[in-house]
Amino acid sequence: MKTPLIEFCKVTKRFGDQTVLDNVDMSLYEGEVSTIIGKSGVGKSVLLKHIIGLLQPDAGEILLHGQPINTMSKTDRKAAFGRISYMFQNNALFDSLTVYENIAMPLRHTTRLSRSDIDARVLERIRQTELEEVTHKYPAELSGGMQKRVALARALVTNPEIVLFDEPTTGQDPIRRNAILSMIAQYQHELGFTAVLISHDLPDVFFISNRIIALYDGAIVFQGTPEDFDDFEHPFRYEFIRSLETLQEELTGLYTRRHFKTRYQTELNDNPKFDDFAMLIITIDNLTDLQGELGHTAVQEFIQTIGTFISKHFSEVGGFSTRYSFNQYTTVLPYADMDEARSLAQNFAADFIRNGIPQMQKFVFTEMACKDAVAVTMRAGVAPGKRHVEIDTIIAKAESSQETLLEFNASCKGRET
Repeated sequence: MKTPLIEFCKVTKRFGDQTVLDNVDMSLYEGEVSTIIGKSGVGKSVLLKHIIGLLQPDAGEILLHGQPINTMSKTDRKAAFGRISYMFQNNALFDSLTVYENIAMPLRHTTRLSRSDIDARVLERIRQTELEEVTHKYPAELSGGMQKRVALARALVTNPEIVLFDEPTTGQDPIRRNAILSMIAQYQHELGFTAVLISHDLPDVFFISNRIIALYDGAIVFQGTPEDFDDFEHPFRYEFIRSLETLQEELTGLYTRRHFKTRYQTELNDNPKFDDFAMLIITIDNLTDLQGELGHTAVQEFIQTIGTFISKHFSEVGGFSTRYSFNQYTTVLPYADMDEARSLAQNFAADFIRNGIPQMQKFVFTEMACKDAVAVTMRAGVAPGKRHVEIDTIIAKAESSQETLLEFNASCKGRET
């Protein structure tokens, strides 16, 4: 069994008479994105502060690479915490410093690197986060998304093993919020650090998380994959999830995965009227390449546009849809057979070519920063549905039958995103 990178063992933390963390057991694994969720004031930030060493537990212990932190020598403890970086909720950029100076600050104050080594490290992070054009600007001159990128570059400049993100998308609209999450996921994948997030952004954060951790009444009541969380039943869901997660995902306007599965179960699986139906899968290839050319914000607008067209076409015929993964959409068509489902998919493709692509050329691709046109392929697959068959089984059959639905080139001309 894999050893956790960070492990909380029966950790308790009190502030006066208030117990904030009560016998907490938690495991965080190397190279993963873990997201801690819970109501405001339940102790999520307290958890992060224990990880970074700003707080010490009143009882229990915290292990790093299997070794209790409280038994480490002072030198080893300092080295361990030096491999952890923190991205603050409000970015915490210094208004009097340029982008370059903000990013360089951790190296200047916590290392003995030479000026040339600092310069090389800072410029590399600036290049990776696409900030070359604003290197000598001040935070007040940047958009909110740019400021987030500067904060991320500063968090990564020390080559951390672990990066902690405290509500990184607070106050952002759905497109910008998903762009920031996508940016975190991209750099986590490219640079290999372990990411720990505090977030309220359900279900958006599920698309980038390997592990979900739910904090409730001072205890961890769930830790596992986003897929496992779909089936999690606990008072936590009624007090937290239902207060945040509407029937529809904000970005696309489609059903959340949980409500999609719930509707499938209650309306189709248990209803003899729908003994046979059709399942449609639409997959967008090259979405990661497109993100590299257009930027994170433009790709989220792209995703939003596709969701709008899917809802428009398939809800009119009684279908219901969800964004099932980063680049895949799933639709149940209760009143359609296989031939009708294929025809509906072709009608969708024709409308998307006629109206969707010109709309994106005008509002998504136009004036977005990119170098070369990117070929985008949309594939579709259908499968027959049957009552009492697990929805994931039907989806897998639809995936295996996918063929090219349409292809087009995304091209644009430069401005910052």
